Amino acid sequence: MSAAQRTEISELGEFGLIRRLTERFKKKHGSTVLGVGDDAAVIRYEGERQVVVTTDLLLEGIHFDLMYVPLKHLGYKAVVVNLSDVYAMNATPRQITVSIGVSNRFSVEALEELYAGIYAACRKYDVDMVGGDTSSSVKGMVISVTAIGEADANRLVRRSGAAVNELICVTGDLGSAYLGLQLLEREKRIFLENPNVQPDLEGQAYVVGRQLKPEARRDVIEWLAQADILPTSMIDISDGLSSEVLHLCEASGTGCRLYEEKIPIAEEAYQLALKFHLDPITCALHGGEDYELLFTIRQQDYEKIKNHPDISVIGHMQDASLGCQLITKGNNVHTLTALGWNAFRKA
Repeated sequence: MSAAQRTEISELGEFGLIRRLTERFKKKHGSTVLGVGDDAAVIRYEGERQVVVTTDLLLEGIHFDLMYVPLKHLGYKAVVVNLSDVYAMNATPRQITVSIGVSNRFSVEALEELYAGIYAACRKYDVDMVGGDTSSSVKGMVISVTAIGEADANRLVRRSGAAVNELICVTGDLGSAYLGLQLLEREKRIFLENPNVQPDLEGQAYVVGRQLKPEARRDVIEWLAQADILPTSMIDISDGLSSEVLHLCEASGTGCRLYEEKIPIAEEAYQLALKFHLDPITCALHGGEDYELLFTIRQQDYEKIKNHPDISVIGHMQDASLGCQLITKGNNVHTLTALGWNAFRKA
């Protein structure tokens, strides 16, 4: 970006910046009574509809690295990770708010790139951006997105509804986002050592895309409704399969048996794991940031789900006294432990 293209945030001021970043966002839902531009948004739901609210905080240097994350992708991902939580409740997202903290290192044009990604996510997932806040920051960029959704009271799905012998299902494939991150981190290290070396990402578009531009599984939620399948428990996979399945077990008061051979791994991810001398199943179990859905269903729903090309049955719930187990391809039994992302784990 040349100096001629750079507009300082101070030239617009806070309210001028908000107007410039949000002018393209228009209301699409009847439940959005009042959006950006007043002291608060106004949202209305009636009848048996219930409101679902979730918030995620993204910090530069902790959750993203702007050396390899384009601002447009970051804006898109910041929205998607929140929408994924709403879908994990079997709800439909309707509105978001976006708050950012930025230093004077960012120009108005840079923030417009960020909001272009936010706008793209809102357009794809049919949500209204109804407000937020802006602030200065002395240590990098801070993004906080709150997503608001709605659902029928009798169709909300919590983590706590699983029962013994119910089937454990997962969408998509696992481990790709983690391996995409390892690849980007490798290229960053090489660049820092020698800025003249061009990044080597050939043939890795899938895993890089899974890290930089994840998608929420609205398609699966819609398919489940059409197939008349109501999951008994559900969670999205942000911190790793191992962590999330243990969350379901803890909330539901059950144990589980997962089968290594059933856990879906994309071929691109499998080959990259081997190239990095990593165990592919370890990446799939503990990697995180795939934003796939992990859910349980009753045994009688198996016939409806068994032929879905993007849903895998990877195990079943069992009595809590039996614990949480991983069955390897060699039929060995291991205690399932959570090694996924933990924001406060000591180094």
